[in-house]
Parts: sequence; structure tokens; C-alpha cells
Amino acid sequence: MVHVYSTYEAKTKFGELIRRVQSGQRIIISYRGKQVAEIAPLEKTGTSLQASIERLEDLGALSRARKPTGDLKPLARRPGALARFLEARE
Repeated sequence: MVHVYSTYEAKTKFGELIRRVQSGQRIIISYRGKQVAEIAPLEKTGTSLQASIERLEDLGALSRARKPTGDLKPLARRPGALARFLEARE
């Protein structure tokens, strides 16, 4: 069963909505009488991390890191930069 809530109701009853979604229900959010969003339980795919990474690479959402082409240089050029940074944060 799908329940429809206005944005105001969804805001005030967010905890309740999350509990409903956890129990398997779908929630529709409406704004000025028009349905604009859906909250649904996540599907448990059971896929491995490697399979998920490959799928994201195929979609173009993820790319493998390139190897550095040269020597890595430190970001701090003056000794004690880290200590000065940490002191400034206090």
C-alpha cells in the first residue's frame, strides 16, 4: 500500500515515514497536490563490491585512478606547516 504525504506532513513525521519504509512500504511526497518524490526501501542486490564497481565504471560514473606520472612532492614547503595549521585551528 502506498501512502501520500504533503511536504509539510513528511517533514513533521519524518521518523514515522522512515519506520514505514523500513517495514517495506513506499511513501509518496506531494507538493501543492502534485506528486513529486517517492521514498522506497532499498533493494538488496547481493552483488559484490567488485561487481558494483564494474557496473559504475560501465555507466561512466566511476573511473580507475591513474598512476602518478612523476615524483610526488609534499604539499607543505616549509617545515612545521602541519604544526602551524593545527595551532591555528585551536
